[in-house]
Amino acid sequence: MTKPASVGHNAASAMQAQWALAALSLCMLLSSLGTSIANVGLPVLAEAFDASFQAVQWIVLAYLLAITTLIVSVGRLGDLTGRRRLLVGGVALFTLASVLCGIAPTLWVLVAARAAQGLGAAIMMALTMAFVGESVPKAVVGRAMGLLGTMSAIGTALGPSLGGVLIAGLGWRAIFLVNVPLGILTLALAYRTLPPDRRRQSVERVRFDVIGTLVLALTLAAYALAMTLGRGSPGPLNAALLLVTVLGVGLFVVAETKVKSPLIALGMFRQSGLSAGLAMSALVSTVMMTTLVIGPFYLSRALGLAPVLVGIVLSVGPLVAALAGVPAGRMVDWVGAQRMTIGGLIAIALGCCSLGLMPTTFGVIGYSTAIAVVTAGYGLFQTANSTAVMSDIRPDQRGVISGMLNLSRNLGLITGASVMGAVFALGSAAVDVATAQPADIATGMRITFGVAAVLIVIALAIAAAGRAARVPAPVEP
Repeated sequence: MTKPASVGHNAASAMQAQWALAALSLCMLLSSLGTSIANVGLPVLAEAFDASFQAVQWIVLAYLLAITTLIVSVGRLGDLTGRRRLLVGGVALFTLASVLCGIAPTLWVLVAARAAQGLGAAIMMALTMAFVGESVPKAVVGRAMGLLGTMSAIGTALGPSLGGVLIAGLGWRAIFLVNVPLGILTLALAYRTLPPDRRRQSVERVRFDVIGTLVLALTLAAYALAMTLGRGSPGPLNAALLLVTVLGVGLFVVAETKVKSPLIALGMFRQSGLSAGLAMSALVSTVMMTTLVIGPFYLSRALGLAPVLVGIVLSVGPLVAALAGVPAGRMVDWVGAQRMTIGGLIAIALGCCSLGLMPTTFGVIGYSTAIAVVTAGYGLFQTANSTAVMSDIRPDQRGVISGMLNLSRNLGLITGASVMGAVFALGSAAVDVATAQPADIATGMRITFGVAAVLIVIALAIAAAGRAARVPAPVEP
């Protein structure tokens, strides 16, 4: 007996969706791997190019700046010109830039190639979540978001260890060239499996907001540089950059009210669900960066662990995040994004309170347990919040809103590294944290995670206030 044609069609559609999700997962893996794999090679690169550590830091900074400044703009560009063709182009750019990084003859050629690689990563990060709504059934959007979160965690966790192995065996160029075969595979999958772009009627065509894009990019670059330059000893340059940031925000708001098709429709921020999702994302990302900044100092200075053991303990967080992603997505699909957002925030708050109150006698077990709770809560929150923000928006706004969601996380990470790092230094009451006494380090950690807990309580208040409201479709400017 032959199967009905509809059954075969549904099976083919399901298979197509699975392959499309595989392509999106590889996009997320590549972009996160590109963020973390270069850090481990900075000492070797400084020696290879006979450059200072401050100079080789631009290898990391160029990548992050490109993502931070352009991720919203490329998301909007995908909405206007077609997300599939732009994503395919972004993967191709990332792969080509990886080749250029691997063969770079000088440091500044490598930095330029890393900036191009960051642009490709920005395109992948902005459009990956935007594609979920088009590629998978709505009933399993949470699971898809959870899988993307898992791939991001795997890429972040895999970067340092994979980079160390490649440098030891093949040299520093291998940490960039390893992206090439993965990029080619991702390119082939994306080209063959992602849904085609919808043809826009001539009456639908709108112009890309070039002025808004430039103003926003310069503003975000000023903020990112203000938070990263001279870390630990900010000076007049940092203050000037923050002033430029404030002025840039004002100019951007004015510019967006003057154009027919703005980069970001400011009316979207009147929708409480979207504004709440972005604010919570920034707050939680700030706290998560705190664990990465403080953890190595606490483990090595307060608990006296050797570097190898520090690395093993620090892997607990990414491992939990990787394992929690898909189960978190299933819970979001079953229970609902709003409830799981609050559940994730409660778990993070409990973990932060534990770290803030924990005596050093609890040792590695106590620290690892608290970090596991924080990271599991983060995995649940990230999946739920992304699902809530991306589920009920207009198709022609998915790219820009996905870009804004990724931007909020990135700004939170940048802020956490600088501001929470400063809180830790002040709490430790030490001129140089690297040489502070164990008791001072423990005190600094307690104070910093006390501040982190307050930030999560603020996020919980935002979530509770907007729990009854769903994220409505963005309005026209």
